[in-house]
Amino acid sequence: KTRQAPSTLGDRSARRPMFGGKGAVIAAFVAVALYAGIGHDSQYVFTPEKMHQISKEAIAESGGNVTQLVSLVTKKLTAAYPNHIIPEPMWLFNNAGGAMGSMLVLHASLSEYVIIFGTAVGTEGHTGRFLAHDYFTILHGEQWAFSAGELEREVYKPGDQHYLPLGTSKQYKMPEDCWALEYARGNIISMLPFGVLDTLTSTMDLVTLGQTIWVSARWMIYNIVVLGKI
Repeated sequence: KTRQAPSTLGDRSARRPMFGGKGAVIAAFVAVALYAGIGHDSQYVFTPEKMHQISKEAIAESGGNVTQLVSLVTKKLTAAYPNHIIPEPMWLFNNAGGAMGSMLVLHASLSEYVIIFGTAVGTEGHTGRFLAHDYFTILHGEQWAFSAGELEREVYKPGDQHYLPLGTSKQYKMPEDCWALEYARGNIISMLPFGVLDTLTSTMDLVTLGQTIWVSARWMIYNIVVLGKI
C-alpha cells in the first residue's frame, strides 16, 4: 500500500488562532500604551489660563473686526509659544458631531491641540466625549450649551471660556456667526475619530478629509521627531 504524506493543513489551522491571539494581545498592548502614555502634565506646553489671557487681549485690541481678531490671536500665540505654533496655518472645513464649521489648526501634537474654530452662518451639534479636557474661549459671537438634565441653556460670550472636562459631553449651538480659540489637552489620538467620521458617513468630502489627516499627522510627527514633544 502506498502511504499518503501527512497533511499539514491541520497544523496550519491550529497555528492560526495562536497567531491571531498574539496579534490581539499586541494590539491591546499598543492601545493601552497609547492611552496610558499620552496626556500627562509633563507633556503640556500650553495652559488654559494663557489661552484665556491672549483671547481677552486680542478682543480688546481688535475693535470688533473679526479678521483682525483672528490675526491678533495667531500673532500673540506665536510670540508666547515660539516653535510650537504652525507657521502659515491653513483653514479647513470640519464636520463633527452633526455640526459644521471651519478651523485654523495652530498646533497639533499627541497631547495637545490649538485651533480657531467657528462659523459665519451658525451651527449646532454634539461636543463629543473625550479622554481630554477642552477649553473653548469665545472670541466673537455667542455659544449656547446644555448638559442632559439641564432645563436652561448656558450662554458664553466674547471673553468667556467654556470648559468641558474629560469624559463629559454637551449639546452646543452657535446661533449665528461665532469664532473661538479652542485648546484641548489629554489623549488627542482619542479625539481623532470624532473629527473625521461625519466625513466618512455623511459629507464624503474626501478633499477636506485628506487635508485634515495630512495637517494633523504632519505636525504630530514634527513635534515628536524635531521637538521631542508628545
